[in-house]
Amino acid sequence: MPYTSELKELIKRVEATRPARVEKKKRGEEFPLLSLKERQVRLEKFHPDYKPGSRTEVRVGPNKGYAIQPEMVRLLEARSRINPDQIDLNKIDYETDILIIGGGGAGTAAALMAQEAGVRVMIATKLRHGDANTMMAEGGIQAATKSTKDSPYYHYLDVLGGGHFKNVPELAHTLVTEAPKVLAWLENLGCMLTKMEDGRLKALHGGGTSRKRMHYAADITGAEIMRTLRDEARNRPEIKVIEFTPAVELILNEHGHCAGAVLYNIETEEYFVAKAKAVILATGGSGRLHYQEFMTTNHYGATGDGVVLGYRAGLKICFLHTYQYHPTGLVYPEQAEGILITEKFRGAGANVLNIDGEQFVNEREPRDVESSCFIRECVDVKKGVPTFSGKVGIWLDSPMIDILMGEGAVKKEFPGKYILLKRFGIDISKEPMLVYPTLHYQNGGLEYNSKCETTIPGLYSSGEVSGGVHGENRLMGNSLLDVCVFGRIAGVNAAMYVKESFKDGKMTLDHVRRFHKELEEAGIITDRVAPMLLPDYSNPEVRERQLTAHYLGTIR
Repeated sequence: MPYTSELKELIKRVEATRPARVEKKKRGEEFPLLSLKERQVRLEKFHPDYKPGSRTEVRVGPNKGYAIQPEMVRLLEARSRINPDQIDLNKIDYETDILIIGGGGAGTAAALMAQEAGVRVMIATKLRHGDANTMMAEGGIQAATKSTKDSPYYHYLDVLGGGHFKNVPELAHTLVTEAPKVLAWLENLGCMLTKMEDGRLKALHGGGTSRKRMHYAADITGAEIMRTLRDEARNRPEIKVIEFTPAVELILNEHGHCAGAVLYNIETEEYFVAKAKAVILATGGSGRLHYQEFMTTNHYGATGDGVVLGYRAGLKICFLHTYQYHPTGLVYPEQAEGILITEKFRGAGANVLNIDGEQFVNEREPRDVESSCFIRECVDVKKGVPTFSGKVGIWLDSPMIDILMGEGAVKKEFPGKYILLKRFGIDISKEPMLVYPTLHYQNGGLEYNSKCETTIPGLYSSGEVSGGVHGENRLMGNSLLDVCVFGRIAGVNAAMYVKESFKDGKMTLDHVRRFHKELEEAGIITDRVAPMLLPDYSNPEVRERQLTAHYLGTIR
């Protein structure tokens, strides 16, 4: 719906301060960045990760005692969706060399590289091939290419700085040194990134970056990358894809190696046994758990399945005490609540403003700091913009972009959001957007190394299901890079494992039995099952608050 008369009156305050802000931009003047000390103060006082009572200790498994969000703990302490005594592992429904669990960017990149290595590949994906957070990403993909006065050296420093210097160094090093190769690879596959007239890739700043290295395809970069990868995979008949069939349990063999997975057909509610010589977990994140009741940018299937499967099989988790809340998720109109408004808007010149049209933070602070400042302005300073539904937000002054870059720039550079908001009667080239932090990214996940190997032979991990590369906060443009870099690596190394190190053995689900016994010994009696697979919005109260803390799925 269009802005109400009350909000239109408040927009006049934004318009009143705009001429002075435009002049400052033209003179190269920026709102001052916070000091490192002040950043930490804002984080500790206002970021959701630091909220008292926001973490609960896991009582079972390899990370017993690790305090993370209770919504994830409830899944890690749930029972398996299957009864291992009722699954006949002698009845093989699918057999392949490499089973890839997840059909987003990481899984599809892995499939392409594994197929090129000459092994049989099968993707099992929860929804349709490509329905994933990769598709939802908008702003861009970072890489120190020849189009910028940059190098992996500066990219590496930015990654570590953004992650509060907690990143696993070898993972960060791999991310930035492989980045230029990934950009070239995507272009060779037909990915249409935005370019200048001379053919060089366009690049913008992102929050926490010291160089302009964020390359993009308008404001639909993730969709363009996913289109490229998916089309390439579907044009290779050697890659088998099974849709609407998520994995609900990993299968190990008598040697402790990963030997496949139990799959579940969502449409027929049947279980299938898939045998494989190697498995790649590429299931994405968990934003649909709506941590602390936050709205989310995440895809419908982002329910943390891979973390649950890996943890139950014995893998450790890391960095799950931190999640990324993107500062700019739509808070109005409510029909589009939580939808990502790319950081590229701020990189292109849009200011963030309070109810009085005042700047209160530099637009290019790292995302966790930016979000903390938004929450502070709304909750502590009490200068958020109220909506008729009782929510508050911050103005993102997108009309600045047309003034700074020329009329039509918003429509050209941000067609996705221009069209979306136009449907609600809001012209973002003339009216600002109303935004608030929204749950965006799972910084942590399963432990793995730079070869995407886990501690279970034959089991690999890539993309958002994994933890370590981003430390405690991810910079813009590094998620699309992550899925491509580590997806490719996982595919190559899994294929090498199949050819050189695979050791066959009797398949077993004993790890599930052991986990159930550990739950009982810890006194955890629950009817909750995991992985969740899909969020449950059937309860009116749950639907209204967008909560998915409890879900009891079909067990047959």
